[in-house]
Amino acid sequence: MCYADSDHFLKLGMRFILYFLLAFAPAAQAAKPPQTPQPDITVTDDAEFLAARDAFRSGDRAGLNKFARHFMQTPLEVYISYYQLRLGLEQADPKAVREFLARAEDSPMIDRLRGEWLKQLASKEQWALFDAEYPRLLDEDDELACYALQSRLRTDALNTLKESRRLWFTGKRLAESCNPIFDGAITVGIINEQDIWQRLRLTLEAGNVSLAQQLASKLSGGSTLADALGRAASDADRYLEKLSLDGSNQGQRVAALFALIRLAKQSPDLSIAHWAKLSANFPEAEQRYFFGWQAYEAARKQDERALQWYRAAASNQLNEQQSAWWARASLRAWDWHSTLAAISAMSPEQQRDPTWQYWKARALQATGNVQGAQKLLLPLSIEPHFYGQLAADELADTPVLSTKSAVYKPTPQDIVSMQALPGIQRTIALYRMDLRSEALKEWRWTLRNFNDHELLAAAEVARRGEMYDRAINAANLTVNSHDFSLRYLAPYRDALQSHIRENGLDEAWVYGLMRQESRFVTAAKSQVGAAGLMQVMPSTARWIAGRLGLKNYRTDMIHQLDTNLKLGTYYMKTVLSWFDDSPVLASAAYNAGPSRARRWRAERPLEGAIYAESIPFDETRDYVKKVMSNTVYYAQQFGDPPRSLKQRMGIVAGKEPKNQQPIPDEK
Repeated sequence: MCYADSDHFLKLGMRFILYFLLAFAPAAQAAKPPQTPQPDITVTDDAEFLAARDAFRSGDRAGLNKFARHFMQTPLEVYISYYQLRLGLEQADPKAVREFLARAEDSPMIDRLRGEWLKQLASKEQWALFDAEYPRLLDEDDELACYALQSRLRTDALNTLKESRRLWFTGKRLAESCNPIFDGAITVGIINEQDIWQRLRLTLEAGNVSLAQQLASKLSGGSTLADALGRAASDADRYLEKLSLDGSNQGQRVAALFALIRLAKQSPDLSIAHWAKLSANFPEAEQRYFFGWQAYEAARKQDERALQWYRAAASNQLNEQQSAWWARASLRAWDWHSTLAAISAMSPEQQRDPTWQYWKARALQATGNVQGAQKLLLPLSIEPHFYGQLAADELADTPVLSTKSAVYKPTPQDIVSMQALPGIQRTIALYRMDLRSEALKEWRWTLRNFNDHELLAAAEVARRGEMYDRAINAANLTVNSHDFSLRYLAPYRDALQSHIRENGLDEAWVYGLMRQESRFVTAAKSQVGAAGLMQVMPSTARWIAGRLGLKNYRTDMIHQLDTNLKLGTYYMKTVLSWFDDSPVLASAAYNAGPSRARRWRAERPLEGAIYAESIPFDETRDYVKKVMSNTVYYAQQFGDPPRSLKQRMGIVAGKEPKNQQPIPDEK
């Protein structure tokens, strides 16, 4: 290894020292056994619990009560008691409710009932009971936040109405309980007309047209504006074509800007053509506002004109989304000065995001400020994620630091103590009964205050119970002490080997993708129908089955472990071959479809990390980065020859003539 100067060597040495100190930092005390041991929940209890749950859901109080005795003194008793109280909450004795809420058990069901009871008390204006219980609430929503403000109105009206402003500026529809507070604030002028215009714009940016129309009714001439917004939402092109704009009418300008931005999402060419005819009617601030959105939509479409439109917008008026896409458009154009300007114009909070720390360092490096770049890369390089790995690659010619030095293993007593916790027992039982939503809530609630050692003990318990997604979830949360074999679990290796060899795939990449697709949950099913460990779409599965000659293939076979692995690995090989053996492009194709992955290439070759960064779909952009990051960690775990993340990302070739080969393109 060769270094350009001693300063670089010193900084690199510091990076290793920092990583070592973090890896071996003393951890907090391990998991503590529960104060009151409770009997385990066995498989024989499952049928009775599910029957009790069904009785609750159907409103069968008598049927529910029959099961209550069976679960006394078990960790699941808190669910049965919740069901009983919830069925009759409107008529429940406040003393009985308060006794349940005062329990020592640490379960989300207690706070859930607290929130439901608080809403009931507020709707009946039983403010004394509400005020006594509200401070204990942990999981608050905007409905309860506004009910709390309603209660405070009785004793401190002015300050309460002033506080309501913090909830006002949002593009989403808030709960009905907020309306009396906002109406009061508007009446006394705490929320003024300009504030109403500002929120109206936020709602339009969020696409919440009906709420914007309601807000318009609070303004003079609001009915005309509401009608204009409705017509602009229905057909923006036609609305703008017929528009006769009076520059002095703010409502007209707001509706026109809404139509222009809506049209920019469809076609930047159409929106800029209309803008050329209308722009003279807008003051400078609104012109910059238009160009900020025009540039943003163009950048997401990977239109090279985006940068000229960003120059026409004022950087101080850009929101986080717009700023991020200014940086991405600059990266895609290999314009490092523009990249640096875009990141420097972000808010301090946004600049602290690892994404922009890394790309700012790269921009500094490319523009000659090597020392400034290394100052950002050094602390970033010890973080175990995509940008930390890339930062480490920039600081040395070797792959990311070995994860073995950061391992902490829980003791047998830690495991026993963790298994005894009621929240862990409830999670295991709910998971076993396929009540995944309830299990997830219970798990998150139980882990919320755990230290690193407790998290790793919980992860090991989950691994032993084959709750692989929960094991990964817990291991991912550690800060100083880690176990990367739990973060990057590799179950089903025996079942996968023949499919990996048959298709000539990199095992680390297969696991990197599978971890991101399903977290190794065999029953995983996405909202769009993708199923199994490898999340194969039904139509894609049929296409693959045809290619493989599986004559007896049926749709339900996609859920069989071996069939799912066979179909998924074959499809991985297929998309990899379509995209010149680029795992970056193949990963994007696996998630979003081959046509999109091909369309997202630039006219010129792109660094793989820049291609990934400029993927327009948020989900796919995050997916590709995590798959590739996972791959490096799995390769280390499997003992593969060292290859850095930057090497694996490679260079993505420029666009080629459209592939005429018929390909399934659902994902």
